[in-house]
Amino acid sequence: MRKITGDQYLMRIFIGESDRYEGKPLYQYLVEYFKKEKMAGTTVLRGIAGFGAKSHLHTDSILRLSSDLPIVIEVVDTKDHIDHLLSHIDPIIKEGLITLEKVTVIKYLA
Repeated sequence: MRKITGDQYLMRIFIGESDRYEGKPLYQYLVEYFKKEKMAGTTVLRGIAGFGAKSHLHTDSILRLSSDLPIVIEVVDTKDHIDHLLSHIDPIIKEGLITLEKVTVIKYLA
C-alpha cells in the first residue's frame, strides 16, 4: 500500500444510495474500483438527510423514510492519481456532484 503525507487532494463524490452501476450499488462499485487502483484511502458516508439539484428531500425520518439517502464517498490521494480516476468515473456517475480540495495529510499509518 502506498503511504502519503503532506499536501494531497480530497475528492468528495455526492450520490444517492439507490444509484447503481453494472448491477450493484454505485458506491460499492466505486470503492472496489478505487481499491483496485490502489488509492491511498476511501471512505463511504451515509447521510441521514439531504437534497440535491432537484431539491427533493431525502431523510431517514420515520415519517418520511427515503430509500435514496445521500451517500458521500471521500477519496484522499495525490492530484495526479485523482485526475486519472476522474476520467474513468465521469461517464459512470450519471447524476451527482464531485468536489476537489487541497488537504494536508498529517499522519497515515498502516
